[in-house]
Amino acid sequence: MPAAPIIRVSPVTAALRDAVLRVRVRPEQDRFVSPPAHTLPDAEQCPGSEPMAILLDAAVVGYYRIERSARSLAGRDEDADALGLRSFQLDAACQGRGLGVTVMEALLADLTQRHPQARRIVLMVNSANAAALALYRRAGFADSGTLYHGGRSGPQHLLWRALP
Repeated sequence: MPAAPIIRVSPVTAALRDAVLRVRVRPEQDRFVSPPAHTLPDAEQCPGSEPMAILLDAAVVGYYRIERSARSLAGRDEDADALGLRSFQLDAACQGRGLGVTVMEALLADLTQRHPQARRIVLMVNSANAAALALYRRAGFADSGTLYHGGRSGPQHLLWRALP
């Protein structure tokens, strides 16, 4: 019986950068998330951002960025104890394999270890992005009841989850 694949997350290093830049989502998802080629350079320059790679065994299969201040997502002062999650994406070749919740578990475990002061994580997801909404709900995120109307593809739900 083959060993189960190992999912882990890691800061984007020089050794991982080119593979992160090759991450692509399905064409119908392009309106919901910008490719790493657009968001990684910004995350690398922003002192409040942490660009992260998602690895399946040793291969890069996804990307996201953590904002040390969730206020940068929605501008809410009540998010002072929270981290923000942006640009979460799995490569199209890895979608539909049931990896999403496992990736979220690895992401949350990493945040708990590296950011013990944080109590919550918040994110925004387009109201038309049913697959992402379902994933975040399976991973324990709750809808805050707040809609943000400034998104490039329509309204976005503000979701949150307590960190362990």
